[in-house]
Amino acid sequence: MLIIGVTGGIGSGKSVVCKIFERLGIAVYNADTEAKNLMNTDTALIKEIKKQFGANMYSAKEGLNRKKMAEVVFKNKEQLEKLNNLVHPFVKKHFQKWKKENMNSKYLVKEAAILFESGADEDCDRIVTVVAPNDLRIKRVMERDEVTKERVEAIMKNQMSSTEKIKRSDFVVTNDNQYLVIPQVLELHESFLKQYKDYR
Repeated sequence: MLIIGVTGGIGSGKSVVCKIFERLGIAVYNADTEAKNLMNTDTALIKEIKKQFGANMYSAKEGLNRKKMAEVVFKNKEQLEKLNNLVHPFVKKHFQKWKKENMNSKYLVKEAAILFESGADEDCDRIVTVVAPNDLRIKRVMERDEVTKERVEAIMKNQMSSTEKIKRSDFVVTNDNQYLVIPQVLELHESFLKQYKDYR
């Protein structure tokens, strides 16, 4: 099974790219979304998070207090790494289960903001990085999440630079509101289908 990793910094538009893959009939695993789900549903993971960050991170009604957790981890890189190290093994295990359930897809796409940082790139045969100018990324996230510029910049500071991601990737999709994204993804799709046939 050919597995394509799709990554990019916050606000780069990797989710837009992955939605196009989905429209093309390709199964997409969103590691960031699944990580959030697991932090609220997996009892073993919840237990570890409470142990490391305090039981007050959770409430009986709402589950994980994401705002409170964000305030802790985005101000402290060591705390962010601690959380990631807790969550990633659970996501990896969940992805393996999902992969078995989607073997009918021509190839699979794994979307993850911190694909390289988490070591999830090791599961991928090819990697696509989605890029956009920093000022545009900041604008997108501010409008989408209704957060301050400082908050977005703090998140960006904790992520691997686009330059480093590109160095470690096989393909780049530019999403800067000038280059059309769909033709870029269609070209990649055709390439991946050819590799699928070659695998067969």
